[in-house]
Formats: sequence, C-alpha cells, structure tokens
Amino acid sequence: MANRARTKVFFDGGCRPNPGPIETAVMLRGQAHIRRDHGRGTHQDAEWLALIEALRWAQAEGLADFVLIGDALAVVRVASGLARPAAEVAHHLAAFRALAGEHVPPVRHVRRAQNLAGIALNRLHPR
Repeated sequence: MANRARTKVFFDGGCRPNPGPIETAVMLRGQAHIRRDHGRGTHQDAEWLALIEALRWAQAEGLADFVLIGDALAVVRVASGLARPAAEVAHHLAAFRALAGEHVPPVRHVRRAQNLAGIALNRLHPR
C-alpha cells in the first residue's frame, strides 16, 4: 500500500499599506480562496489571520492529514511551538489553538517564491 502525501494548505496574508486593510489567501487543492474583509491591521496580523483561515478551510474540507505552509517564519515558528509569541500576537495564537483543538496540525515554512497562496495574493496587485 502506498503512503498518501499530506494535503498541503498554503497560506499568506498582507496589507497595503502597513498597517492597512488586511487580505488573506489560502491555496487548497489548486483553488485560491481570497478574503479582503478582515478589517485593518499589520502584516503580522494578516499572516496570523491567513494561518487561521487555512486551518478553517482544511477543517471545512474534512481533511484529516494536512500541513499548513506559509512564508512568514515568525508565525510558523510560534504556531509550531518553536518560539514564544510577542504580546501583540498572543491572541492570534490563542485563536489558532482554540480552532485546532487537540489536533494542532503541523505548520511548515516555505520560501516566498514557493508559497502558492502568496503567488495568488500577489496577482491582486500587478506592478
């Protein structure tokens, strides 16, 4: 029996300007899910909200074995338990953990150029 690969759920968030209106992207199974109604905040807020959106999408799809992938190293390290959160983002970590419950999924870092959600988000802002 062949091992099935974990489903990759890419996430990215941003705001223009910083601080400013937050937008997030989640890439799941080749489909980009973009949200631009998160209100205002910083880039850090945007990255955390994107991570939380990615978890929501994975759960809504009923995925049991998935990995959340993003390019915001600080967020990935905190969500993975490798670093302590700064006070201003602790509420985002609490929201992520509450949503995950007992089964916190793995969160992995990828370079910006490999983040499919980041690529989708960048398409909203052609240069």
